[in-house]
Amino acid sequence: MRDRTRYLYVAVIVAVLLGILVGFLWPDVGKELKPLGTGFVALIKMVIGPIIFCTIVLGVGSVRQAAKVGKVGGLALGYFIVMSTVALIIGLMVGNIIHPGEGLQLTDAARQAAEAEAAKGAESGSTVDFLLGVIPDTLVSSLTSGSVLQALLVALLTGFALQAMGAKGAPILRGVEHLQRLVFRILAMIMWATPVGAFGAIAAVVGATGIEALKSLAIIMAAFYITCLLFVGAVLGPMLWLVARIKLWSLLRYLGREFLLILSTSSSETALPRLIAKMEHLGVSRTVAGITVPTGYSFNLDGTAIYLTMATLFIASATGSPLEFGEQVALLLFMMVASKGAAGVTGAGLATLAGGLQAHRPELVEGVGFIVGIDRFMSEARALTNFAGNAVATVLVGTWTGEFDKERAGQVLAGHAPFDEASLLDDDEEKPAEPEAGDKELTKV
Repeated sequence: MRDRTRYLYVAVIVAVLLGILVGFLWPDVGKELKPLGTGFVALIKMVIGPIIFCTIVLGVGSVRQAAKVGKVGGLALGYFIVMSTVALIIGLMVGNIIHPGEGLQLTDAARQAAEAEAAKGAESGSTVDFLLGVIPDTLVSSLTSGSVLQALLVALLTGFALQAMGAKGAPILRGVEHLQRLVFRILAMIMWATPVGAFGAIAAVVGATGIEALKSLAIIMAAFYITCLLFVGAVLGPMLWLVARIKLWSLLRYLGREFLLILSTSSSETALPRLIAKMEHLGVSRTVAGITVPTGYSFNLDGTAIYLTMATLFIASATGSPLEFGEQVALLLFMMVASKGAAGVTGAGLATLAGGLQAHRPELVEGVGFIVGIDRFMSEARALTNFAGNAVATVLVGTWTGEFDKERAGQVLAGHAPFDEASLLDDDEEKPAEPEAGDKELTKV
């Protein structure tokens, strides 16, 4: 079957260019198109909970030894902590070298925007509130609340319960697998609305921001993008090659369509289901992909860590109140903890930044207004970096646990085993499974 989705992604590129054009020429019209982008992201988020639930239940429930799941989760969390720390250090180094924000002055408009964002950040609550928020009201509400961590918790509990049931849980697992196929089919249908969503989202942000705001903040934007590229190329790339013997460019090219989707929506969450499916297709086991990817979306915040670093140093310099090194580390560590679970949510980094400043250095909160105008563009880099980090992490954890087929990966990256874009599932998975012996006897009866 020919891959008709290539036309879809050409349409996305055209839609993004048209959105930029409309935003510049008719800014008022562009701002009115914002609901198109908002609606598309809402459609994607609608299926995130069920996809995470099905994937993790299948990954955990199909493993007979619970220790294996614990090993995967432990390695993933350990790796996420180390990489987030490395991203924080790189951001601090670059920020202290270039001193972004020097010479700028606050305005009343910036102060008002900052206060609004600080209010949003304050709503996040304490660490205790965050931990209690992981527990859903009911099992079903975890799939409808939009919380990745709630879906993750219920899915793990369900997976371990099915694991303990043994053979009696097999029919339920097959039912969950059929449900996963259904949700992936729905997602494939939603993806055809991508050009419309991208057009509306880009037109709205360009219409609201304008070119002058971009010029005034060119330094911080360039520094942030360069830092993200430095982290991906100088840290993730060598790690991927040393551990899995895979070239970073080959993996990023394989995930090219997902990067384009993230670029048009500024949210890495929109590509989460596709990343899980593509990692399994690449040769990572279902268990590793099903645990590492969703967990990474809550705890592997490489791009967000860099963003919080650069934005904090920028605001401190812009307000004439530079932070001491100890203050920088303490404030940014707090922000990293506060941002857990919000990696895929557009704008969550801005709210975390405002909330952290409000808690530690209230006099700096007004500086968040400088970031508001370009947060959408920085959000894209955050999302792209987070996504690249999660993709690399999945391959690395799969390699460390012996759950990664390198020969299969070589075939996929070479283009010899194409991914089925129509269904988000492998071609061989579409074939009906052979009935087991017991099923054959029932058929005869």
